[in-house]
Amino acid sequence: MAAVMIGVDPHKASHTAVVISAAEEPLGELQVRACAAQAERLLAWAAAWPARTWAVEGAGGLGHLLAQQLLAAGERVLDVPPKLGARVRLLAAGDTNKNDPNDARSVAVAALRSAGVRDVRPDDHPAVLKVWSKRHRDLGRSRTQVVCRLHAVLCDLVPGGLSRPIYASGAARILQQITPPDAVAAARCELAAAFLDDLRRIDTQIRETRKKLAVAVQATGTCLTGLFGVGPVIAAAVIGDVRDVSRFPGRDHFAAYNGAAPTTTRNWPRARHPKRLCAR
Repeated sequence: MAAVMIGVDPHKASHTAVVISAAEEPLGELQVRACAAQAERLLAWAAAWPARTWAVEGAGGLGHLLAQQLLAAGERVLDVPPKLGARVRLLAAGDTNKNDPNDARSVAVAALRSAGVRDVRPDDHPAVLKVWSKRHRDLGRSRTQVVCRLHAVLCDLVPGGLSRPIYASGAARILQQITPPDAVAAARCELAAAFLDDLRRIDTQIRETRKKLAVAVQATGTCLTGLFGVGPVIAAAVIGDVRDVSRFPGRDHFAAYNGAAPTTTRNWPRARHPKRLCAR
């Protein structure tokens, strides 16, 4: 039997799969609910095409779990970037309305005709770094949010607010020095104390996450931490996101991926580095 390509358009609640032939002719379609048996249902349906390859849109994002399940079942799975599938759908003839079956078919066509589509790999140790790196980044954003809210409350209690960065110990000393003159000020002090508890909790979680990052980075045996200014947090972010640098055809592709490639603008003919643009 001729080889077929099965495109999958993943969503939070359901996954739509469309199988096409080498001539891009649709051979079948199935939509399954996102549940514990999603991979089994898809594999049972696809048993009619033994020579098959799966193409999952965003296998590193929303379709990650399904792609890993198919990979664990011994299937070949390709990762199709969402932009590539959308480009195929917009350039296609006939019915190009945006719906799940058309999206899944576009993913299959993109995987069938594009030479740059990569095979999905099983999760390895860099995936661990990516998990804890994202956790550290999310905690940092939550801390910034709590600090801003705490500062806003303190500005209503202390004239001029605070001119220095807010830390839990310093904010606690300031609250101890405040004697609320009325019920409104007392409520604000109580709210500031609640934000202070949140700040302490997040600081504790950040310290624990940094310890896990340090252990995970040390297990890789990387030499990135030997560079000046690169610690476990930065090393984990780089390794977890890049994974295998050999997947890039060359250094120019890698520079374009990480945003370090020089750019030119209409009003500035000379190539400028993105970091220099940010520094201006």
